Amino acid sequence: MKIAICASLDFINEIKDVADQLVKLGHAVTLPQTAEKIYRGEATHEQIMKEKASGEIAERGIRQDSLKYYFGKIQAADAVLVLNLKKKDVEGYVGGAVFLEMGFAHVLGKPIFLFNAIPQMPYTDEIRMMQPVVLAGDLGRIR
Repeated sequence: MKIAICASLDFINEIKDVADQLVKLGHAVTLPQTAEKIYRGEATHEQIMKEKASGEIAERGIRQDSLKYYFGKIQAADAVLVLNLKKKDVEGYVGGAVFLEMGFAHVLGKPIFLFNAIPQMPYTDEIRMMQPVVLAGDLGRIR
């Protein structure tokens, strides 16, 4: 299965670990564009975190046309995996960009897999409406 991973760049190490596990399970994996740049040495995680803190990340997103770019990747995938880990004291955090990516997948009729349980956030109901499959950390449940 072709799987597009959707995750906060705060989880850069975990994204790579999960991608490697998915490949071992026989899946093809698409990674977020900036994560790819970090893995190729074209940017550093520290640099990206500074850009996020200062708001400059939006300029990077505009230059890279990140939302449209990843929409195309989601369109080409069979499913998305949302790597929703603990962030900002929220278990299973789903940030704004990832929430948009989930919406793209839902509208395209793609299965949405959540690595962890649906978080308690202002848009919990909207996440539930997308009917994601909660994996409870078990990537082997992706079929």
